[in-house]
Amino acid sequence: MSNSFGRLFRITTFGESHGKAVGVVIDGCPARINLDLTVVQQWLDRRRPGQNDSLSSARRELDRVECLSGLVDNTTLGSPITLVVHNTDQRPSDYQPTVLRPSHADYSYLQKYQMMPTSGGGRASASETVGRVAAAGVARQVLQVLVPELEFIGWIDSVENIHCSLTDDQRATVNREQLLLNPLPCPDAEKAQQMVEVIEQARQDGDTVGGCISLLVRNCPSGLGEPVFAKLEAQLAKAMLSIPAVKGFEIGSGFRGTTMRGSQHNDRFITDDDGTITTSTNHSGGVQGGITNGADIFLRVACKPVSTIFQKQQTVDKDGQAVTFKARGRHDPCILPRAVVIIEAMAVLVLLDNFLLNSVSN
Repeated sequence: MSNSFGRLFRITTFGESHGKAVGVVIDGCPARINLDLTVVQQWLDRRRPGQNDSLSSARRELDRVECLSGLVDNTTLGSPITLVVHNTDQRPSDYQPTVLRPSHADYSYLQKYQMMPTSGGGRASASETVGRVAAAGVARQVLQVLVPELEFIGWIDSVENIHCSLTDDQRATVNREQLLLNPLPCPDAEKAQQMVEVIEQARQDGDTVGGCISLLVRNCPSGLGEPVFAKLEAQLAKAMLSIPAVKGFEIGSGFRGTTMRGSQHNDRFITDDDGTITTSTNHSGGVQGGITNGADIFLRVACKPVSTIFQKQQTVDKDGQAVTFKARGRHDPCILPRAVVIIEAMAVLVLLDNFLLNSVSN
């Protein structure tokens, strides 16, 4: 299995959905960084289930993080940092280990490994992302030392057919305080309430819904990323598409750019009032030739509806015999409210890795 991510700042996640614990080993974290584990916990609190019974899974995991190695007196040693979160609300009895659940990884895992987890999705479950988010809680604190002006802010911009369409000027003013005022992390309060209603209706129907998440990285310096196979947008795409339920990625104008002509799409270079070279538009999403150009990075990620629904479905068991299946357990009617922090986390990990690579090459 490919359980590791990153080159210099490298993480390896471990654990299964209904196992004893999940977590991460971080290798390559610089020494002498003051690390606040309460900040790591705040990142995990944004991801954990059970926060809103109508919008997320009712599984009651506190996701309390424990550090097993790599710190002394809250200072990084430069050695591997091990963070673990113990599962406390597992219900393996909710699962039927012989049934191939529609759109889950049961069949593909069975074909590859000749076995599959007996409860939950194992490593295919979104529970695996606990390790990613915990690692990002560390990485973000390192970035605050290296690039204090850097800012990451993600939000839900669509749920099913409800869209929050922002102009470039509106997008530039989105802030976390504004998002916290709304029932979902969406900049438009009215659209956020409509999204809540769609999600609640899906839950009542025993169904699920998907949508899109936007991410803006402000004040990103130029020069991050590498030509050809390590282009920054390629690294970000890999990071995002590795997240469970993510089915699409675009950066800058994305697919909308296909409807424009080059004369409309080109980002003209200009000099601003303080003599800095910049661009008049940002259709490139802050990356040109695979390397950041100093403009804000803007990307969008598409998440499919959660595969576990509470309606009867026709499927087969491991022997190929037809069965009628209805899921049990506790699952999200929509992953988006808890996925925003996961999207932010993967961007944080990619950018820190590239900052460290630049510092080595320079």
